[in-house]
Amino acid sequence: MFNISATLNVSRLVTNPSLCLPHVTVPSFDKMTIPFKIPGKDVEIKGVVLDKDNCFAKDHDDKIWPAYEETWKKLQSIYPKEHILIVSNSAGTNDDIDHEQAKILEDRTGVSVLRHPTKKPGCFNEILDYFKQQGIHNANEIIVVGDRLFTDMLMANMMGSYGLWLSDGVEQSQKIFPKLERGIYDRLVTQRADNPFVPPDPSS
Repeated sequence: MFNISATLNVSRLVTNPSLCLPHVTVPSFDKMTIPFKIPGKDVEIKGVVLDKDNCFAKDHDDKIWPAYEETWKKLQSIYPKEHILIVSNSAGTNDDIDHEQAKILEDRTGVSVLRHPTKKPGCFNEILDYFKQQGIHNANEIIVVGDRLFTDMLMANMMGSYGLWLSDGVEQSQKIFPKLERGIYDRLVTQRADNPFVPPDPSS
């Protein structure tokens, strides 16, 4: 279950801490604005990447969290199912034997789960290839939704896309790395209200 991709790529933050910052922040999945809007940007989001654990599902569960079912229905009513892709660091990875978890998740959600041997944030080329097959060729037309700065938001910025951070998720995690990430966000953004760090601009 060790994520060597995150370990290697998080070193980028030493020289560019903005790479882990989101373009949009909301507490939880049901607080998202759909269709997605990027503050200050006139951009049409066509492709949606979703994390699973503590995003639209509870940790270690493979179904939509009951409180989010209406949001899920709205998401699917606006975006074609081919334009929604679940990218998890559990389902669809080499840890998922015979991709059984991915198959269950696809059956329950009705959308595809990316099969990827490299965990987030290093699997962004597979994501871009998937969306190109769906006719989405510009990375800045894609948004990555997740609860982790060092994987989901770092990946969004590495691939030239937008990131939407669920700062609490289904429930605010008390694990060491999510707590560390929240502290870093506070230091880079909240405590620097007059001059906060900002994420890269995918449209530039």
